Amino acid sequence: MSMKNRFFRYNSSFIHRLSLHPTQEIVLANLPVVDILKCCFLLVFTISLIIGCASLPKDYPRTPSKAFQDHADTVIGKQMDELAAAHPDESGFAIVRYPRPAFTSRIMFTDLAEKSLDMQYYIWEADATGRILAQRLVRAADRGVKVRILVDDINLSGRDAIVASMDAHPNVEIRIFNPFAQRSARIFGFLTDMNRVNHRMHNKVMVMDNTLAIVGGRNIGNIYFGVNTVANFRDLDIVAAGPVVREISSVFDIFWNGDWSVPIAALVDRPYTEKDMRETMSRMEQKIVESNYPHPLDQDVANLKSELASIPENLIWAPGRIIWDDPAAIYDENAGGNVGKAFYKKIETVRKELLAESAYFVVRERGVEAIGKLQERGVRVRMLTNSLATNDVLAAHAGYSKYRAEMIQNGLKLYELRPDAGLVQRTVKQSIISSKSKAALHTKAMVFDRESVFIGSFNLDPRSAEINTEAGLYVESPKLAGQVKEYLDEGVRPENSYQVLLNENGDLVWITETAGKEVRYSTDPESSFWPRFKSGLIRMLPVQGQL
Repeated sequence: MSMKNRFFRYNSSFIHRLSLHPTQEIVLANLPVVDILKCCFLLVFTISLIIGCASLPKDYPRTPSKAFQDHADTVIGKQMDELAAAHPDESGFAIVRYPRPAFTSRIMFTDLAEKSLDMQYYIWEADATGRILAQRLVRAADRGVKVRILVDDINLSGRDAIVASMDAHPNVEIRIFNPFAQRSARIFGFLTDMNRVNHRMHNKVMVMDNTLAIVGGRNIGNIYFGVNTVANFRDLDIVAAGPVVREISSVFDIFWNGDWSVPIAALVDRPYTEKDMRETMSRMEQKIVESNYPHPLDQDVANLKSELASIPENLIWAPGRIIWDDPAAIYDENAGGNVGKAFYKKIETVRKELLAESAYFVVRERGVEAIGKLQERGVRVRMLTNSLATNDVLAAHAGYSKYRAEMIQNGLKLYELRPDAGLVQRTVKQSIISSKSKAALHTKAMVFDRESVFIGSFNLDPRSAEINTEAGLYVESPKLAGQVKEYLDEGVRPENSYQVLLNENGDLVWITETAGKEVRYSTDPESSFWPRFKSGLIRMLPVQGQL
């Protein structure tokens, strides 16, 4: 998904163009403004009534299933169990900082899997990395590996046939989380079924043979793996081994078997066959060749496989657990999510320092108050988030900027990512990006007192806390906390970010360095009047709870 088209991340904006016949445009042009608005409202209302009649299927075959149970019967499962035996009540963890190995790790999982692959993602793009991963999953299925894919419906518009074709493989099953009843005009789903479709599954999880898992902030798409030609995200994943993987699989099973997860076969207008699947894969393979993925993927995977012998040295063994939101609870407007509750409960125990990165940072009054209380207790709080120039969701920036000055007054050390941040540019292949390509922030990570960490899909905003489902790993390990702190420290260096302060008049000022010299801005850096104006307008709207 491009930086400009991530419309559905926030559902408070429903401005779409309606296609009109040229003669209709002429007639409307001669009407008074009030009459034009009436016509538009009537048109939208009429279409909404027609499309609103669509409903989800209720009677369709769906076989319950569970994660592969005999993980120790696999080669790597046996190896991981032997390692875990030396670390009672602990699991193994390793962070994945950079985009290229993040993608390679996922591909390696598809190659090494002997029995099962379970995947749960919010976004799966139809680009080079999305197609390559789909291709590798089918190859694994051809070897007899059972593949279960649970994907949110938020960006699958127009791809039902492709998804249903993959699902036709006898070893592949794909379910869609909280699908739109109207498959072709989803905006009307928001208009007619907002209370349901507003809740999305934001989780990002991949599990191999119930033995190894990848959890974190990355969805599936070029922009998350450093090969987008326009912009690329800074992001973070964590690999897990040991008992916590079984916990992750149990959570996956709850989502998979719940009523909110609907088989793709129930959403299409005809049965898809293995012939459809092979034809789709043939077309997909041709597009993969044409997309020219810039790295030697097979060589990368081979190199990573050769490092498997060093797993005992790379994993940090520590107590850890998955924290997740039950999708059944998110429909209770008064319940709130488990992840958000766990975060606020945790910060009550922080004694000295809270370091965080959050792509979207919309705190509202409760968050401002929490920062103030931490400051009163002598806790240092530092945050890196997106600047206006790097934020891919303007509404998110509007909600964040409303409380920026108050948070700084309450003691927050605030930083915003620069669009030319070298830490992002250095991780992408320079031959594929344009000279104007942007850096952006997508990380969701926290370090508490340099003793424990949380890495997952949870942004510090109302949508993550109260509307969507989220998941992440909480690990109690000073060693791992030290590694994540090092990662977070890199983000706030002057060459990568702006520090946001208040001057003597109480006005915001942004400070950074260019070529070793301090540079100051009095307005949002590297931004023009128009996005600042639109952000200001959105700030005045009563949409904070949706951001």
